[in-house]
Amino acid sequence: MGKSELKIRGMKVEDIESVYEIETKSFKSPWNKESFYNEVAHNLFATYLVAENEQRVIGYCGIWLIVDEAQITNIAILPEYRGNGYGELLLRKAMKEAKKRGAKQLSLEVRVSNYPAQSLYKKLGFQLGGIRKQYYTDNLEDALVMWVMLNGV
Repeated sequence: MGKSELKIRGMKVEDIESVYEIETKSFKSPWNKESFYNEVAHNLFATYLVAENEQRVIGYCGIWLIVDEAQITNIAILPEYRGNGYGELLLRKAMKEAKKRGAKQLSLEVRVSNYPAQSLYKKLGFQLGGIRKQYYTDNLEDALVMWVMLNGV
C-alpha cells in the first residue's frame, strides 16, 4: 500500500488496543489504556486520529483544542512503518483538522534528543517556542516547545 492509500480517520474506542500497542512501542513512559479511553469517550476538547495501512492501525495522533489553540498530545507510528512518510501525512491531517475546528495555532512538545521528529516539525513550519526543563519524567530530559500558525494549512 502506498502513502496515497493510507487511510486516516477518527479514532474509535475499538482502536484503543492497537493505539496502546503503538504507544508502548514508541514511548518510554506510555499512557495507559484507560487514559486513551477517557480521551476518546469523555474528553470534549480531544480529537484523535488513526492511520491505517491495509486495515491495520499503524499510527495515531491526539489533539486538544481549547478556544483557538490546539496542542498535539501524542503522535506515533509503529516502528516498522517509520521512515515512509506516514507520520508526515498524519500530522498534516491533524493540522488541517485543528484548523477546521477553529484553531489558529498548534503546539507540541518534543524531546530535545528526538531529531527525526524535530526535523519533520520544522519541515511543516513549526518554530521553536521555548524549552520545558526536565519535562519527561522517565529521564528528566528537556522538551522543546514548538508551534505553528495554521493560517496557511
